[in-house]
Amino acid sequence: MPPCTIRPATPADLAAINAIYNHYVRHSTCTYDTEPTTPEEREAWFAAHGPKHPVTIADLDGAVVGWGALSPFRRHSAYEHTVEDSVYVRPDFLRRGIGATILADLIARARQVGHHTILGVIDADQGPSIALHERFGFRPASHLREVGHKFSRWLDVVHMQLIL
Repeated sequence: MPPCTIRPATPADLAAINAIYNHYVRHSTCTYDTEPTTPEEREAWFAAHGPKHPVTIADLDGAVVGWGALSPFRRHSAYEHTVEDSVYVRPDFLRRGIGATILADLIARARQVGHHTILGVIDADQGPSIALHERFGFRPASHLREVGHKFSRWLDVVHMQLIL
């Protein structure tokens, strides 16, 4: 497969971003949202991002095959140099290196804008996501037991941390 290109997302990409995300809302524990995100919610989410919290897309021959984002970890000002990463790949393009390409780009962007720490907040059953983060130097920081509830079961969260 030819390499994908990572570029900043635009409003024109939001429908594709939302379609990818909502697939995982319906079918996976990689997000703890339980209801699909509406177009209006996605627009507000995108508007809340900016140069310090970029949203990117993985483009392959003009198609959005994945997306990534750096989001504020918490809203308190002392956390301003800590971000949470999001990496989502279209389900028909999994296991092709797209997630790694997105995460590598997010790490570079975080360094460029002066962030100090990136956190991956990952469902403990999401082994591929945990492995991806480990591959890029993220280390386990916490394991929170039974903090999420989706698909009629309790879910654990692992925090993975990369200090830049």
